[in-house]
Amino acid sequence: MSRGLTNCNPGNIRQSKTRYKGERHPSRDSEFKEFESMAYGYRAMFVLLDTYSRRYGLCTIRQMLNRYAPPSENFTEGYIRFVSQTTGIAPDEMLNTRDERDMVPVVAAMSQIENGIAAVMADVYLGWDLFVEA
Repeated sequence: MSRGLTNCNPGNIRQSKTRYKGERHPSRDSEFKEFESMAYGYRAMFVLLDTYSRRYGLCTIRQMLNRYAPPSENFTEGYIRFVSQTTGIAPDEMLNTRDERDMVPVVAAMSQIENGIAAVMADVYLGWDLFVEA
């Protein structure tokens, strides 16, 4: 099982000062966050991408993934291409991070890249529900 799935962190979000709802403290992983459930892990991905949009003006798959998975650490262009092709959303198309139709497929595709297997869509939707009820 991938580290992201073991940690209930399908986005492989790294440890930081930011605390998310459902995050385990202390985490057993010194590098990556650990969540109580996959739903909370997906919620954290939605929160993070929404923060990118609202705080930094990053509103496209290309812009978000260049920050989320920087070229210094990842094959970012391949990541962008996969998410775009999987979702049918062009890399430079504006996303609405508060729109389920935009974000659920994007986060599911990101999870597939991060973990090597397709996301369980029921978990992604549970994460979305946790995100929008906040």
